[in-house]
Amino acid sequence: MKLIVITDAWHPQINGVVRTYEHIGEELEKRGHEVKIIGPRDMPRRIPLPGYREIELAIAPYKTIEKIINEMRPDEIHIATEGPMGWAARRYCRKHGRGFSSSYHTHFPDYIAKRAARLFKPLYKPVQTIARKGMRRFHAPAKLIMVATQSLADELRQWGFQNRFVFLTRGINLSLFSPTPQESESNPLDGIPGPIALYVGRIAIEKNIEDMLDMDWPGSKVLIGSGPALETLKRKYPRAHFLGPKTGQELAACYRAADVFTFPSRTDTFGIVLIEALASGLPVAAYNVTGPKDIITEDFMGVLCEENIGQAAQKALQIEAKEKRAQHAHKNYTWEKAADQFEEAILRPPKKLKNQDG
Repeated sequence: MKLIVITDAWHPQINGVVRTYEHIGEELEKRGHEVKIIGPRDMPRRIPLPGYREIELAIAPYKTIEKIINEMRPDEIHIATEGPMGWAARRYCRKHGRGFSSSYHTHFPDYIAKRAARLFKPLYKPVQTIARKGMRRFHAPAKLIMVATQSLADELRQWGFQNRFVFLTRGINLSLFSPTPQESESNPLDGIPGPIALYVGRIAIEKNIEDMLDMDWPGSKVLIGSGPALETLKRKYPRAHFLGPKTGQELAACYRAADVFTFPSRTDTFGIVLIEALASGLPVAAYNVTGPKDIITEDFMGVLCEENIGQAAQKALQIEAKEKRAQHAHKNYTWEKAADQFEEAILRPPKKLKNQDG
């Protein structure tokens, strides 16, 4: 099979979308498929996203995308994101009568509404409503939408999506994320007073990070990542430890050196960092929302809450089941399994989810 994936999120960005297609693409290529991932860097004209300069947006990408697709002549086209490149790929498919699959990775309606509300609070609901309509319109022609969890599928149904949904899980690097330190591994959090509450991810308004930074905590709060809110939060919370972005072995060592993983976001659709934390043996404190509630399904994994994430973190800190958490993550979240699901969705009729119309 020859597959093209079009995504507005790609290297050098570090996020869940990038990691998802990076690893699934590698797995599919091992199985003999030809995979080409088209990102903003393949486009001749780009501009930084306003307020988020590390993310680039392609300008008028249609002609370039059309040329790449026509040259490769793929068997399948998958549109991963709803940005300028996603819309251009959608336009190509509609114009040429090509079917395509899509994924719903990011709650853009909530992200956009949060930013609008910073300017004028009453804008939140109308902006969110308009953005949801835009998402429905974007995905409406897709022959299927890949979603990470049942609760996300249920949520999109409530928004009026009529598409066929299939599951696409996420995975972890099993050799990297585990409770066992690598040989001669140093502690990257050495000298930071414990217990350590860790956050890993973008430092941005939609991640609701201030809930973690405001919580009562007897030890230290450590944040790994970068983003548009980084400098503002560093000034506002001088006692917190902002370590910047980490990857690979250094990131894995940070997970192992922490005591509890804190995930304050209410807008993520999954959260790969959650399963990385579990695989490293960390208990999780998070809100009872889409993403965390699909992953933290047993008491030994952590604590979900409705309001007070600080109390949840305190309770999670008391849970002793490091190896059990790691074993669960290693058993249930692999990139091989994600590739299996992607391959089945593309090559064979997808299985219906419950509560699905038609």
